[in-house]
Amino acid sequence: MYSILWLFDTLITLYVWILIASAILSWLVAFNVVNPHNQIVRSIGEFLWRVTEPALAPLRRILPNLGGIDISPVILIILLYFVRNLVFELVAGA
Repeated sequence: MYSILWLFDTLITLYVWILIASAILSWLVAFNVVNPHNQIVRSIGEFLWRVTEPALAPLRRILPNLGGIDISPVILIILLYFVRNLVFELVAGA
């Protein structure tokens, strides 16, 4: 059972890091630090967008418009850590 919990924790932690990388890359592109026409930057951005957008899109529909500030990655990270802690409590309490 601990191996399954470890795998669950590792997957959530990996996804959180992917969310952070996606947010940082979007900032770098927005402030013209990296060139989005570069093939490597474009492929990394496409990968990060394809991995994170299915989880972020429903949150963006629910959250109000904050004038260009996207807090959906922060909300998703909080939700992921909440679910992780909830699963650990349920398994430890059983």
